[in-house]
Amino acid sequence: MDAAEVEFLAEKELVTIIPNFSLDKIYLIGGDLGPFSPGLPVAVPLWLAVNLKQRQKCRLLPAEWMDVEKLEKMRDHERKEETFTPVPSPYYMELTKLLLNHASEDIPKADAIRTLIKDLWDTRIAKLRVSADSFVRQQEAHAKLDNLTLMEINTSGAFLTQALHHMHKLRTNLQPSESAPSQDF
Repeated sequence: MDAAEVEFLAEKELVTIIPNFSLDKIYLIGGDLGPFSPGLPVAVPLWLAVNLKQRQKCRLLPAEWMDVEKLEKMRDHERKEETFTPVPSPYYMELTKLLLNHASEDIPKADAIRTLIKDLWDTRIAKLRVSADSFVRQQEAHAKLDNLTLMEINTSGAFLTQALHHMHKLRTNLQPSESAPSQDF
């Protein structure tokens, strides 16, 4: 799975908008949405929120966790803990990116939020690299990936899989073959 596919999955997450139009409930395969009334908040999938925002049909409300103080606490907690801590959303990085790219004017302190999310991401990816290094050095057979998001796994998954494959090849080449003649004199 690549980053675009993970982002596609993230677009199904519900966000709150304040529409500036009226429309009865709409019936979609993924579920019913609406009704839409000017000034009244309604939850819609991110893909629809971005589409409506691009057409200037709504204002987006930030998720409750998109708050500078909450994000600072999350970042600091992540830095203090050895293991991965729970994140506010399984798609926190993708949601932040899409919301800030398409509706930064609707989100208070957007630049600070962008920086804090990037700090949180960098901290988690650094932890993931250290964990992967430890995993490989200790020649473990399996790993527990609690509290990692799909995008974080996706970011390091290909590298880790390839590294483990190369290590397996090296190990099998180091083991003497039964049919090979001995070099003992």
